[in-house]
Amino acid sequence: MIDGYIQELDRRLHGCGRFKADLLEEARDGLHDAADAYRAGGWTDEDAERRAVADFGPAAVVARDYQAELGMLSGVRTLWKLVIGVPLMQVSWDYARILTFGEWTKLSTPTPDWYKVVAHASHGAVFIVPVIGLLALLGTRWLSRRLDGVRLARFCGVLIAVAVGVNLASVGLLIGATGVVDASRLFLSVPCALLMVAWVLLSVRLVVLARRSWGGYATIVA
Repeated sequence: MIDGYIQELDRRLHGCGRFKADLLEEARDGLHDAADAYRAGGWTDEDAERRAVADFGPAAVVARDYQAELGMLSGVRTLWKLVIGVPLMQVSWDYARILTFGEWTKLSTPTPDWYKVVAHASHGAVFIVPVIGLLALLGTRWLSRRLDGVRLARFCGVLIAVAVGVNLASVGLLIGATGVVDASRLFLSVPCALLMVAWVLLSVRLVVLARRSWGGYATIVA
């Protein structure tokens, strides 16, 4: 009875395997403890497990709450990647450019005024992203006492989507504009090129994590 109930929860939940396994293990331990208490009261093994499962609640209802918790755990992990990873990429690239290439005055091609606007906007967006991430982390902590798990998970998901979208747009805009002006600027040095590739990969990874989070939130209401 308990194993079947845990399997049903497993089928209904979507998210990080480690977090999901921890939740299922917690549920299994709680069910076995409840069943043991019923056995101590004289119930048979089958009846004890049945009553423990009944007390725990319908799998659909429990899965809804667990899914919200999974979404929050995954969302917080994504937010920390945004808060730390995105500005770290920008700072690392700037230092690599200074150490391995030098000042911008060494560029062999002129820099149009419109490109300067794009570059400043892109660099500014890089630091807007962690601000959004920090606001989301602080907001979810504050709202955790005021909203249920489902609404809190959705709030977190919206801010993640905004932050990831801003980061992706800034990276895409900068790469596209640089390609138009002078594509060689994307490869000022080997370290700069590697860091640019790493930045793009991080941005793609964040999009994947954001989509997984949205997929998890969608299953809450399924």
